[in-house]
Amino acid sequence: MKQNPVCKKCGSTQVVKAGKINGNQRYKCKACNCQFQPNRRKGKPESTKRLAVLLYLCGLSMRTIAKIVRTDLHAVYRWIKRFAEENYEKPEPKSEAVVVELDEMWHFIRSKKTNSGYGRLIAAIPVNLSTGSVEGEIMLHLQGFTSV
Repeated sequence: MKQNPVCKKCGSTQVVKAGKINGNQRYKCKACNCQFQPNRRKGKPESTKRLAVLLYLCGLSMRTIAKIVRTDLHAVYRWIKRFAEENYEKPEPKSEAVVVELDEMWHFIRSKKTNSGYGRLIAAIPVNLSTGSVEGEIMLHLQGFTSV
């Protein structure tokens, strides 16, 4: 006689069948209304995870590793991160010195005397707008130009 599975959330044995998903039987707990699949395999095998870490240590990118092992990029990232946390410790600073890196481009821009260009600002207005031709244009020097 086949017995009903135990609820994964509350541990109750009062479960009923609640359909199938991809050929796997799904159950619903009457006590907590949790739906679950008792025989569902989640995740990749440990050998695949170790292969991904080994490929990363050999220099392959995480995106390439994800394509090779046919999984999500974020899963590969989590496997590598977990491996590093388990096997390596973060180095402590050896001195009390604080290293501060300043943005050199910001200093360069702030030290410039002018904001843009040089000389006078000029606007070119085409005379014949119907043809789109720029032949015969009027040049306006906008520096010191005021419309009255």
